[in-house]
Amino acid sequence: MADFGGTDLEAFRAETRAWLAENYPESLNAPMGEDDAPWGGRKFVWKNPDAKLWLDRMAAKGWTAPMWPKEYGGGGLSKDENKVLEQELRRIRARPALMSFGVWMLGPVLLEYATEEQKQKFIPSIIRGETRWCQGYSEPGAGSDLAALQTKCEDKGDHFLINGQKVWTSYADQADWIFCLVRTDTSKKHEGISFVLFDMTTPGVEARPIKLISGSSPFCETFFDNVKVPKDQMVGKLNGGWDIAKRLLQYERQNISASGFGGGGGLDLVEVAKKEIGVDDQGRIDDGDLRARIAAHRMDAHAFMLTVRRAEAESKASKGPSAAVSIIKYAAAKMNQERYELMVEAMGLQGLGWEGEGFAKDELAVTRGWLRSKGNSIEGGTSEVNLNVVAKRVLGLLDHQ
Repeated sequence: MADFGGTDLEAFRAETRAWLAENYPESLNAPMGEDDAPWGGRKFVWKNPDAKLWLDRMAAKGWTAPMWPKEYGGGGLSKDENKVLEQELRRIRARPALMSFGVWMLGPVLLEYATEEQKQKFIPSIIRGETRWCQGYSEPGAGSDLAALQTKCEDKGDHFLINGQKVWTSYADQADWIFCLVRTDTSKKHEGISFVLFDMTTPGVEARPIKLISGSSPFCETFFDNVKVPKDQMVGKLNGGWDIAKRLLQYERQNISASGFGGGGGLDLVEVAKKEIGVDDQGRIDDGDLRARIAAHRMDAHAFMLTVRRAEAESKASKGPSAAVSIIKYAAAKMNQERYELMVEAMGLQGLGWEGEGFAKDELAVTRGWLRSKGNSIEGGTSEVNLNVVAKRVLGLLDHQ
């Protein structure tokens, strides 16, 4: 491929388009189901071998992390080249090659805080989708007040010894490694936290899935019993983990809200309402009040997505996401919950099924998605926490204000 130097974008577009035409597997043109999400990692079972082939091809070009440095396996693309790549992927409606907490959250802070040896060790396997990561943040007594965490990390000379418990650890039972906040100084709160990485197969680590109200089990409670961690797996300075934790949360909030949580179970809200409620003589939803609320929701959703795209562009043009992503996270949670409420209302009794022949598969998906959406205002920082971040760090308000 030519050395574009950020100037010959049309040549880059032409080569990218040709490469995608040659390398995007045809079998992936079918809609992607929830079970098809390409998480990667040692335990992951690929239902479609072409999805693995797509990951391997994209990773070989570094395009699972297009803007990360080439020396760690990234694509090394400029902002403009990455924008072209995103446009070309959307044009062919390509599935994501990789869904990864490593790409979305850990990798960016490793690039910012890790040693050169740590970058060389961990980042390439993230890009290739070989290691699946989970996040060890919340604890039974430290959720909204995350800095109150008590998982103990003791210096034992040639290693650290970790004891404690995490909760709401997404996919911990499927993950290969964990990035984890631990307490290394009990005399201070924020300044007594460190950021460590360790393998989930380390003796003393146990993950137990938590069954949610929706029936699924994406979250776990995770226990650490005398877990030995090599000292070179601490990222950043001893007791300096809180700065990394806050930075990572900005990336997390940016990513989990970028799609508005993707609610609706793949169904079109207007079409569902027309089918279930009926239409008037002008072909509109035959319920003026519901019609008006759906119209208002769709206008808000469109404005929200435009705002997300603008925030993404601003983030890429600067040094990553800012505290303003808390605005997006708060709005995304409300938007998705409202969408599911409207969907269930439009479907009536068909939107309240749990199982049985009387309900179609997509109807059951709406019921479970509606229940799952209740967690949107909790995960990735509660709405109350995000409003506090907006008040203090975006608006600059003081505690008494």
